[in-house]
Amino acid sequence: MPSLPSALDPAAPEYRQATAAMRAKLAELDGEHAKALAGGGEKYTERHRRRGKLLPRERIELLLDEDTPFLELSPLAAWGSDYPVGASMVTGIGTVEGVECLITANDPTVRGGASNPWTLKKALRANEIAYTNRLPCISLVESGGADLPSQKEIFIPGGAIFRDITRLSAAGIPTVAVVFGNSTAGGAYIPGMSDHTVMIRERSKVFLGGPPLVKMATGEESDDESLGGAEMHARTSGLADHFAVDEHDAIRQARRIVARLNHRKAHPDPAGLAEPPKYDEEELLGIVPEDLKTPFDPREVIARIVDGSDFDEFKPLYGTSLVTGWARLHGYPVGILANAQGVLFSAESQKAAQFIQLANQRDIPLLFLHNTTGYMVGREYEQGGIIKHGAMMINAVSNSKVPHLSVLIGASYGAGHYGMCGRAYDPRFLFAWPSAKSAVMGPQQLAGVLSIVARASAQAKGQPYDDDADAGLRAMVEQQIEAESLPMFLSGRLYDDGVIDPRDTRTVLGLCLSAIHTAPVEGARGGFGIFRM
Repeated sequence: MPSLPSALDPAAPEYRQATAAMRAKLAELDGEHAKALAGGGEKYTERHRRRGKLLPRERIELLLDEDTPFLELSPLAAWGSDYPVGASMVTGIGTVEGVECLITANDPTVRGGASNPWTLKKALRANEIAYTNRLPCISLVESGGADLPSQKEIFIPGGAIFRDITRLSAAGIPTVAVVFGNSTAGGAYIPGMSDHTVMIRERSKVFLGGPPLVKMATGEESDDESLGGAEMHARTSGLADHFAVDEHDAIRQARRIVARLNHRKAHPDPAGLAEPPKYDEEELLGIVPEDLKTPFDPREVIARIVDGSDFDEFKPLYGTSLVTGWARLHGYPVGILANAQGVLFSAESQKAAQFIQLANQRDIPLLFLHNTTGYMVGREYEQGGIIKHGAMMINAVSNSKVPHLSVLIGASYGAGHYGMCGRAYDPRFLFAWPSAKSAVMGPQQLAGVLSIVARASAQAKGQPYDDDADAGLRAMVEQQIEAESLPMFLSGRLYDDGVIDPRDTRTVLGLCLSAIHTAPVEGARGGFGIFRM
């Protein structure tokens, strides 16, 4: 097979500088991930262990098939908020008894596993992934319910969690709940609505209202075990389908449940081992310049993530600031759209629309590699139809039915973020490199626009304009927009599914493609809106 050539020079000063900048960003990222791993901190972790309990990631590790990967999702949820990084929940995709599953696990070391607003957003995103990709959903439950001080932000939208569980079941997507501790109040409906429920002797506590609430509401005296213990639910209420003697037994039983699901993927896995890229994945660290205004060739990225570095480019001489073409990734066919020089012109927009239609005809998933400052502005381009051509590309993305994957590797600004399938356009998965930035426009441009508008307003009113104040305002705005465009800020708000090490890109995308093919992969057949010509 022909492979992409590479002009990358690892000895070049600009490459070394970019690599050093990326390593610094990765070190910072590791520090933030460590906060999520730490949960509620040493004090509460030790208290949890003294009770003879496993931590959430330990439970997940025992649940998964030996030596299989776990793709953790949204690990930085709640970053930059008043809540702990990770949002007191672990979510991700892993293989259980040979079946790819969506797994969620409460972290009881963080306020007893109580759900805050970011926990809710993270759980809803996990349910969306399970539903769209038809992944069986396993909930490892230990939570006291809603974090009461923030109930105003949880109660109303929180009902969607229970709606999702029933919709998963109605769609034939299995749901399994394993209760390791409290699952009270609204949380009681998670085991109550799941297809299969496992409870643990003297550990699981499932009730709508605990003893204090029952006392207040009815005057009745009761204890945890008779009110909602595992043995009561196994023998009397029938809520528990399986009765486990300890955590390890509960996990064993959950694995046996999955083994008996008879759950099958819509598409077989690719046969044989995929040929690895011809170039070293380590070199991905130095491809994206520290200054995103400096152009780089996305083919250097493509060459280091696709099988055999083999890439058949589509329309290589037309609309050259957008690279499009066909490849395989871990054996799965993909169509790739990658921004080359940042700006999208009319030609690039039309090229993208045609390419997306071709992918839908062939039922091939699409991978978007973002590095765009948006659609080109200016008199010449407006007269040339940039609005209708950009709308054509966005139309194609919006109505495409094949699965989309997005990776923000550089800039992703303005409507270019939309045309390249940003979060609002429902990609199956969206990840970012530490080098990525995303906002309505670049910080300098946004601050400059505000300055021009303010100056024009003062002139129209016949008022003097304070240039010193303007300089201060521009600096403040630039700093704010820069901070709000960084990947950890955006990941904290769940605008992506995680910030990843560039060297892990091929592995992450391979896991996503495998999960995607659990559901049917089918393209649109004439289901596009009117393309403005």
